[in-house]
Amino acid sequence: MKVLVLAEKPSVAKEIARVMGSRDKHKSHYEGPKYVVTWALGHLVGLAEPEDYDKKYQTWALEDLPILPDNTRLKVLRETSHQFKAVQHLMKRQDIGEMIIATDAAREGELLARWILKMVKWNKPFKRLWISSQTDRAIKEGFASLKPGNQFDRLYESARCRAEADWMVGLNVTRALTCKFNAQLSAGRVQTPTLGMIMDREKEITSFRSQEYETLQVDLGSFEASWRAAGGDARIFDKEQAAKLKQKLDGRSGTIISVKKSEKTEPHPLAYDLTELQRDANRRFGFSAKQTSNVLQRLYEQHKLVTYPRTDSRYLTSDMTSTLKERLASIAVGPYASLARPLLRKNLNPGKRVVDDSKVTDHHAIIPTEQTVLLNQLSADERKLYDLIVRRFISLFYPPARYDNVAVTVEIEGERFYAKGTTVKDSGWREVYGGDYEDESDEENDDPHASASGKLLPELSEGEKVKVARCVLRQGRTQPPKRYTEAALLAQMEKHGLGTPATRADIIEKLVSSDTIERQGSSLHPTGKGKQLIELVAPELRTPQLTARWEAELEKIAKGQGKPEPFLKGIREMTVKLVTEVKGSDAEYKPHNLSHSHCPDCGTRLLEKKTKRGKLLVCPSEDCGYKRSGEKRLSNRRCPQCHKKMELKEGKAGMFVQCLGCGITETLKKDAKHVNKREERKLVQQYSKQESIGSNLGELLKAALEQKKE
Repeated sequence: MKVLVLAEKPSVAKEIARVMGSRDKHKSHYEGPKYVVTWALGHLVGLAEPEDYDKKYQTWALEDLPILPDNTRLKVLRETSHQFKAVQHLMKRQDIGEMIIATDAAREGELLARWILKMVKWNKPFKRLWISSQTDRAIKEGFASLKPGNQFDRLYESARCRAEADWMVGLNVTRALTCKFNAQLSAGRVQTPTLGMIMDREKEITSFRSQEYETLQVDLGSFEASWRAAGGDARIFDKEQAAKLKQKLDGRSGTIISVKKSEKTEPHPLAYDLTELQRDANRRFGFSAKQTSNVLQRLYEQHKLVTYPRTDSRYLTSDMTSTLKERLASIAVGPYASLARPLLRKNLNPGKRVVDDSKVTDHHAIIPTEQTVLLNQLSADERKLYDLIVRRFISLFYPPARYDNVAVTVEIEGERFYAKGTTVKDSGWREVYGGDYEDESDEENDDPHASASGKLLPELSEGEKVKVARCVLRQGRTQPPKRYTEAALLAQMEKHGLGTPATRADIIEKLVSSDTIERQGSSLHPTGKGKQLIELVAPELRTPQLTARWEAELEKIAKGQGKPEPFLKGIREMTVKLVTEVKGSDAEYKPHNLSHSHCPDCGTRLLEKKTKRGKLLVCPSEDCGYKRSGEKRLSNRRCPQCHKKMELKEGKAGMFVQCLGCGITETLKKDAKHVNKREERKLVQQYSKQESIGSNLGELLKAALEQKKE
């Protein structure tokens, strides 16, 4: 009897087949003496649509909501049905006696495999391949230590509950909003509170009132110090007070009343999980969360250089300790050689900041594999991301960075001034980053005018006299909170338990594609649609608390501490409540993106939508479907008044051209071949010169115009 192996993607199936000796390639599988290796294409089976339960649901109607089937059904997804049939055929072969699930070792990977098993009604034994990297060694070791399939039943139940909850809430609330307000409005248990956080920040920004202030610095000859009030605020909002303070201190003498030296020890940062890596890549390279996920997947799957990407752990397990030197040896090339090789000559004793079994759930942190790297085979983006992972991994085995912090307090005429300085004693792990590793914060500094550390200070002592050489007042203005970058938003989503490392990037992309938020540079801004949508949904769906509570319950189900039935019952009750609130709403929705163009088919004003290929003009009428590019199209026709190129447009009567400046319009007949009047005048001048040698101007001009039209 043979064993059927189900991978998630063709590329993974190809590698498993190669490693496990299944060399005969077929259209939908690989076969060998022991293993038949096939693949899914992501999900082959999904939850049935409303119209699969009742044909009447093909038409969206408010009175049909909520749609909550008693028994959830599955269906084969049309776009991948050919591969499902191939997998089904293999699963029913008489010589297949066992199955190995080799999909991604995570909640979603478990779900897509189990749904296939359920759809085919698989009743033979099955096991689970659970590996954290795609190297040959990891695959062989994984097959040597397969786990019983039922060991992951709880993980499947958690995944099933997540899918059904998203179906019930997302589908019903989206249909309710769309029907109620006659617009394409989408909502969901994760995307809506994420939009809510962006909108809360927007409200803070719009309600913010900026104020002018001044700060006061004194030059004390060998160093500078900053004034602060008794409460610690360096800002002076009263100009008269600031001027009096400057006058009071100019040329005066004071005393150093405190010099505090303290050694600061800064341990290395933790290893990367997916969210932290996405945040770092966004801050440093401007990568979107989705872009980081895609590049990381290639490093994991194609190049086999990093471990499993979609992890939420920042620690390693104790059984990995013996592999650490081998991993360091594999990356000791190029710019990393001088950093990694010294570590290979000593004993590695990683502490609890690196190895902690209690803080690893399904997968450990993202680190390099033992696969030897060829840096020239990586693309620019892959190289950047790999650099982050490798340097972070190497830094785990370097000592803490040590500094001497010096804090000086000076008293002049009863006023307090402060200065800070830093002396590096041992750069420690920062050496891996060239001694200049930026440790940026996601949120803005509340007091950006506080004395900065890092300045070199002279040797100072308490009781030492100082004299003010110069007083300087600097102008400033209070700043509103910053809009979220993807790095900051990912941090907030993680903090509030919104989504998982594997889904957060897709949630942000969904908000962008549904035109509820947009990227402007590195910041995320709500659109007019997003601003209205967040006011139309129920208040409890706007905040992260509800979804975070659901996510915690799903985690309990995965750990065997909770049951699916009470969770899904709560979701049903919540769905009924949310739909009822939408039905009873007296709010209004006004499309924010109405263009000045009208649909040539039905006359409705077109909506302007942003796509990756530029602007698109779309007819909002359900039974029309007209759309065209919204980018300005310039014709070769020139305005008779200003002589600039005219814009090509389409209206009810057909194509026409319009001058952008003068507003002059000219219709274009579909069958007519226009000759530019300017060109016509040139032709007249050209052939009128030939009249002197006996040519018939009329005939020549007529012939030229005919030729031009052809």
